[in-house]
Amino acid sequence: MSRYLLEHRHEPRECGSVFASFKGFESPLRHEATLASCRTGGHAIWWTVEAENEAAALGLLPAFVAERTTVASVSEVEIP
Repeated sequence: MSRYLLEHRHEPRECGSVFASFKGFESPLRHEATLASCRTGGHAIWWTVEAENEAAALGLLPAFVAERTTVASVSEVEIP
């Protein structure tokens, strides 16, 4: 398994649709805390996930969200 950072961006008018798209969608990301900037006007959400590959990482998201999400392979580093 690899670790990925999912970065989702949407327009302010799409906030409701983004959150509603998770209803009825089975995902381990549901009902879990994550970072988002919607309340401060940025309209982005970030998740750190473990998955087999980028496609599997995006598969954790509903299509409406995944289509607006970029994926980056990441790992932890120690800052000196």
